[in-house]
Amino acid sequence: MKLYSLSVLYKSEAKVVLLKAAYDVSSFSFFQRSSVQEFMTFTSQLIVERSAKGSRASVKQQEYLCHVYVRNDGLAGVVIADSEYPSRVAFSLLEKVLDEFSQKVNRIDWPVGSPATIHYTALEDHLSRYQNPREADPISKVQAELDETKIILHNTMESLLERGEKLDDLVSKSEVLGTHSKAFYKTARKQNSCCAVM
Repeated sequence: MKLYSLSVLYKSEAKVVLLKAAYDVSSFSFFQRSSVQEFMTFTSQLIVERSAKGSRASVKQQEYLCHVYVRNDGLAGVVIADSEYPSRVAFSLLEKVLDEFSQKVNRIDWPVGSPATIHYTALEDHLSRYQNPREADPISKVQAELDETKIILHNTMESLLERGEKLDDLVSKSEVLGTHSKAFYKTARKQNSCCAVM
């Protein structure tokens, strides 16, 4: 799972303006990085231009997903990630960034702003922190813990089944269990064996 870019843009009636962006192009070769970054900027602007105000969407391009959120006030955010990155986490990141941006940057600056004139430095930190969605997003962390618990439970059930096979030997060797109890166990075992799940 990887995040490649996080952009804040403004969509007016006339055009889309890039206000601030952060990129992680370290996985690309050194000679490709500037071209990849320009293409991400172009793609982000194009997607915001084609998206309606008040909308959220995910656009697939080869192995990448572009998640876009355009608020009703024209402020927009785009996350470009690989296709494995959870969409829900990407949209929660966009919502958080846009709320924070709108509190720290005056609305008057949005239509005329540019990356050089807008003073908002948190994008790099957000891009870095959200590289691992489980650490950044509490719901993803809980989901990962639930998945691990399922694996542990499954392993425990398998180990119980192995113990169940050895239980036959213990029952037959037991001196505590009477003849009727042993017979009951064998009958119950035979009746339940027809219903075993494979």
